[in-house]
Amino acid sequence: MVINMIKILFVCHGNICRSPMAEFVMKDMVKKKGLADMFEIASAATSTEELGNPVYPPARRKLLEKGLSCNGKTSRQMTANDYNYYDFIIAMDRNNLRNMARFAGNDPEGKVSLLMDYTSTPRDVADPWYTGDFEQTWEDVNTGCEGLLKRLL
Repeated sequence: MVINMIKILFVCHGNICRSPMAEFVMKDMVKKKGLADMFEIASAATSTEELGNPVYPPARRKLLEKGLSCNGKTSRQMTANDYNYYDFIIAMDRNNLRNMARFAGNDPEGKVSLLMDYTSTPRDVADPWYTGDFEQTWEDVNTGCEGLLKRLL
């Protein structure tokens, strides 16, 4: 029996805070459930502002505080090829959705959604770049990833 790998791309503006947090939270969740072999999980930016930069230090510290490493992760921009490659493209907020249109068109395959749409409180993931509240972002990302994984399984 062949099991198709589920490919997920998390997307935010710069790919240095929210989307890498979601990438590493989701990787940890599937690993803890013994499902890592079933998933390919990555993250990307809609902008070019942070290309090649590592995860923002406060986001990296929050992940480390929770026992997760994001070593080696650097920002990259989403491409049109990503739309074809990934099964699920998960945006952190509505601005990301709007900016993703140049890569995903009008989402003909229905792959694009908001992370918090997988929770009981659909909304944007709190943006710590503006709020400085990385704990709230952690909680949003964790809740969103739990909801997404539950939906996928």
